[in-house]
Amino acid sequence: MSDIPTLPVTFRPGRTRAILLTAGVAILVVLSGIAMLLEFTPGERVSFIVTGALIFWALAQLARVKVVADESGVTVVNIAGKRHLDWAEIVQVNLRPGDPWVFLNLSDGTSLPALGIQPGVAKQRAIADAGALRALAEAHAATRQGQDQR
Repeated sequence: MSDIPTLPVTFRPGRTRAILLTAGVAILVVLSGIAMLLEFTPGERVSFIVTGALIFWALAQLARVKVVADESGVTVVNIAGKRHLDWAEIVQVNLRPGDPWVFLNLSDGTSLPALGIQPGVAKQRAIADAGALRALAEAHAATRQGQDQR
């Protein structure tokens, strides 16, 4: 069993986040520079800058993914939304070979992707983070079973 981290703990793909934000800033700077250096009409300049800003915003949305575990449960922040789960709702934490990110099997029979733990750029880190989240979920399940038996 993996070492259980101290709560609260935040899991996020650090390298992927750095790459996305750096690329977003670079694109915004390059498009803004092109808009200012070339002879464009004011409307064309604005469209270049707005395009750069939109690309930066889209990459920032991809970079905001995370999984936050605390005493009350787990909050999963994905690209399009955020969801808080009580520990009792998490049945299993899965990161199988070939999976793009962790999947949380829930007590209602559904599965929730947790994009904050993804093996893309840092595979070993993702495996360790998935193990830590699994250990936390199992520890809370054991605590819950112990309380139910009283």
